[in-house]
Amino acid sequence: MVRLVRRPPRAADEVRWDPARQFVDTAGLVGCEAVVHLAGAGVGDRRWSEEYKKKIRDSRVLGTAAIAEAVASMEEPPRVLVCGSAIGYYGDTGDRAVDESAPPGEGFLPRVCEEWEAAAAPAEEAGVRVAFARTGLVVAREGGAWGRLFPIFRAGLGGRLGSGDQFWSFISLEDEVAALRHIVDTDTLSGPVNLTAPEPLTNREVTAAMGRVLNRPTLLTVPPVALRVFLGEFAEDVLGSQRVVPRKLLDSGFAFSHPSIDEAIRAALD
Repeated sequence: MVRLVRRPPRAADEVRWDPARQFVDTAGLVGCEAVVHLAGAGVGDRRWSEEYKKKIRDSRVLGTAAIAEAVASMEEPPRVLVCGSAIGYYGDTGDRAVDESAPPGEGFLPRVCEEWEAAAAPAEEAGVRVAFARTGLVVAREGGAWGRLFPIFRAGLGGRLGSGDQFWSFISLEDEVAALRHIVDTDTLSGPVNLTAPEPLTNREVTAAMGRVLNRPTLLTVPPVALRVFLGEFAEDVLGSQRVVPRKLLDSGFAFSHPSIDEAIRAALD
């Protein structure tokens, strides 16, 4: 196994790449059977400015294009390229459950996801099996949305966001990693693959589960106006509903270790 790094390599398992310059040292990829590319600037790490939105977009699209073109140029390319993507592709689905056959939604994040996935075209055209891991909200102790939620709920300050009726499509970190390995190992999986637990829940239900597992009150509510003040444009995505189901994973025989939200939260705390 080798890792792509943006600095000069310091170990035998490191390979240099520079997505901004569209450079990948393909010599370091010779003999690799699979490439997994998940890099991208954090969507919720900062309030969105036009500059940061460009960073979100470019970090995904340029990076994927660099990897795909490098793979396509190899005399013996890897057999599979797994690219990161997100359920943001679907936009706000309301109460409607969607699988991988659903069309893209409207707005900034759906547009980014479309461009992100399209950037892998050179690898597909070269005959490499390409899969897009459309990941939901990963329940993890650190990083991402849950990394911010855990301290708030532990302090007894957690509560629903807005009405709480919006669906959250989650997945435990352990299942996320296992699903990525499953995609690599399953030759029949290509194109978009939703990485979410089988039963999406509303924010209200997730809030109740956090209180139940952490044994903390969840009486507070964050009104939409407050989210818009603090998050700006990103608030609309936080308040949006995404009821996404992992049809391809289930049909390919993948078994979730933590299908329920309580199991996913407990796993993150272990």
